[in-house]
Amino acid sequence: MKRFIQYLRDTKNELSHVSWPTQRQTIVFTILVLIISFATALYLGALDYTFSSVLNYIVK
Repeated sequence: MKRFIQYLRDTKNELSHVSWPTQRQTIVFTILVLIISFATALYLGALDYTFSSVLNYIVK
């Protein structure tokens, strides 16, 4: 039990050294991640559709 309590103290101490982002940075980074995720989904969806269409054309 002592080890667990020491672990919690060490964790709390380490978290005090963390440089947390501002609220504005968090919002901007979240929006950026959403935009990149959406763009990647569109790109991969387009590739999937293209390759599926070509494969269906070849098979039929």
